[in-house]
Amino acid sequence: MATNTFSSTSFELRSSLFQRSLENLPRRFRVLGCRSKQFSSTECKLTKSYQVSNGHVSASVPRNQNVADFLGTRQEQEIIQKPVQRLRIFSGTANPLLSQEVACYMGLDLGKIKIKRFADGEVYVQLEESVRGCDVFLVQPTCPPVNENLAELLIMIDACRRASARSITAVIPYFGYARADRKNSFVSISVKAWQFFLTRRVYSPGVPGRLVFLTQGRESIAAKLVANLITKAGASRVLACDIHSGQSLGYFDIPIDHVLGEPVILDYLASKMISANDLVVVSPDVGGVARARGFAKKLSDAPLAIVDKRRHGHNVSEVMNLIGDVKGKVAVMVDDMIDTAGTIANAAALLHQEGASAVYACCTHAVFSPPAIERLSSGLFQEVIITNTIPVAERNYFPQLTVLSVANLLGEAIWRVHDDASVSSMFK
Repeated sequence: MATNTFSSTSFELRSSLFQRSLENLPRRFRVLGCRSKQFSSTECKLTKSYQVSNGHVSASVPRNQNVADFLGTRQEQEIIQKPVQRLRIFSGTANPLLSQEVACYMGLDLGKIKIKRFADGEVYVQLEESVRGCDVFLVQPTCPPVNENLAELLIMIDACRRASARSITAVIPYFGYARADRKNSFVSISVKAWQFFLTRRVYSPGVPGRLVFLTQGRESIAAKLVANLITKAGASRVLACDIHSGQSLGYFDIPIDHVLGEPVILDYLASKMISANDLVVVSPDVGGVARARGFAKKLSDAPLAIVDKRRHGHNVSEVMNLIGDVKGKVAVMVDDMIDTAGTIANAAALLHQEGASAVYACCTHAVFSPPAIERLSSGLFQEVIITNTIPVAERNYFPQLTVLSVANLLGEAIWRVHDDASVSSMFK
């Protein structure tokens, strides 16, 4: 039978030494096959005919048998030759539809994971596939119920860390507790200064008395706490979408990539074919002026208006006046989220009083706490445009509601993070 000669030059041994040790060599020994940075253990079956020529080891291989067949069984060859996908996407229970859309955009399947809750409410997480050495992305917004979804995210991160994942990225389309990013401030004013203010309607530093801005005492900064929890759980990176304030980005001690939802909304508004001369972008409060200014610049450099409001408590606001001209124009209000819709509904009523022809409400996160649906569907808005960072229950749909998907945006960001490419260049 004709044979080929398979030679190895990895051992430079003397013939006599090799011949003495050859008798003690087992017929089967283990070697490591490497493909895509993964080592797999296979068994190599040696033939009976060994040859020693000039100190080199050689063995005979039949002509009708290739080297791969010689090295191991068919199953072992598949382990060596099959390319290993190093990117894994897993979904929590908060927004599985968005996770599926992200996976479809990327051409991948969602990873297999078991998540269940015990009778007492505890969360159980088990990965049903190996993630050793993989870049894992966990898609889980911390939307209502916030505490349950946050605990689920932390336990998912811990499960991946204990499964030896190479990197763990927490993809958080909606970051709960983001509004608890600082201590609230209030004004302390003396009686004499207040009496002068009531008579003159101005405050002068020369007036006897004092006007001091203070912060509330004994308040937590929950945004920093949640950032610490995610870090300590084992996340190596965070990918978030439209965090409430930029300062929250600094609360993380790990890299964080910030994705903006405004390109999706801008594309949709461009399809409405609204004339630039009839358009005005409105910020529902002073804190959102920077967001509204950037939105207006990208929307044909539209003019800007600002609603001044006074907040008397959490989820309670009262509109005072309007800065800017909206008469006869289409007003587009921009905010990062709608919770109870008190702020945006009061602002819409004021815009109609000032002569706006139509009012559009745009936001990324639709929290929709009661009585948001009643306020939004009361006829104040021509259209309410949101994204699917938070799933909208079927009972909360109303005729003026439009839901846009950010799946392509998140999917592209995940690819760029995985490939070590720039994420910020997506928004230039």
